[in-house]
Amino acid sequence: MTDIQLVLLAENTEEIFDFIKEKLADSPEVPVYRLEETEKIISFFRSKLDFAKPKLNGLVLAGGKSQRMGFDKGTVNWFGKEQRYYAVELLKPFCDEVFISCREDQLQQIPVDYNVLTDTFTSLGPYGAILSAFREQPDKAWLVIACDLPLLDMDTIQYLISQRDTSKIATAFNSPANEFPEPLITIWEPKSYPALLTFLSQGYSCPRKVLINSDVKLINAENPETLTNVNTPEDLEKVKRTLHQKIAGT
Repeated sequence: MTDIQLVLLAENTEEIFDFIKEKLADSPEVPVYRLEETEKIISFFRSKLDFAKPKLNGLVLAGGKSQRMGFDKGTVNWFGKEQRYYAVELLKPFCDEVFISCREDQLQQIPVDYNVLTDTFTSLGPYGAILSAFREQPDKAWLVIACDLPLLDMDTIQYLISQRDTSKIATAFNSPANEFPEPLITIWEPKSYPALLTFLSQGYSCPRKVLINSDVKLINAENPETLTNVNTPEDLEKVKRTLHQKIAGT
């Protein structure tokens, strides 16, 4: 008997057996609970699960060609810096490391003090970016956000993380626009890597299809406005008005 983590005393049992005491001689910190001490037992296993939870990395998707917008969406300056860098700052308090996902031809544009991941699964859009992140660090979970979410805030990210379910392959918001899962602000667990590869082998390269057809946790945003995408010049003007109204209101 090795690596004893917890001792439970059955009903009417007063002492630990001598042979177990011998094993515990060098591990006096091992907790000893009675079976009826359910809160202590639950707390013990909860702490073990939290310790085993995969660490969280951040990935800002900034490698799209922004064809509908007509220029790189990640370079829009909403809050004093380009959105792709602002998104990095949003994720930093919650993640071990934060990376910008971009194309090879974008590398020279990004300052060296930012971590960068280029696609090793090419021509697959966001799907390839997510797979490339897992290829780089397959043991980490990845909090993936698109660079076209200017209303996204720390409260929304915190809420997503608080609802994280590591037993699922991902934790995602329901899109307020269509009630489908929103794949580009999602926590993808390490176990999603083989699932993503399996879907790719079947000819699918849409992360939303993976979420729809897999065991995921779906939640509703407390403030759905924060999930607003900016894909076109019309979207850009609409969000500008929203931000101006917020500023005027404060």
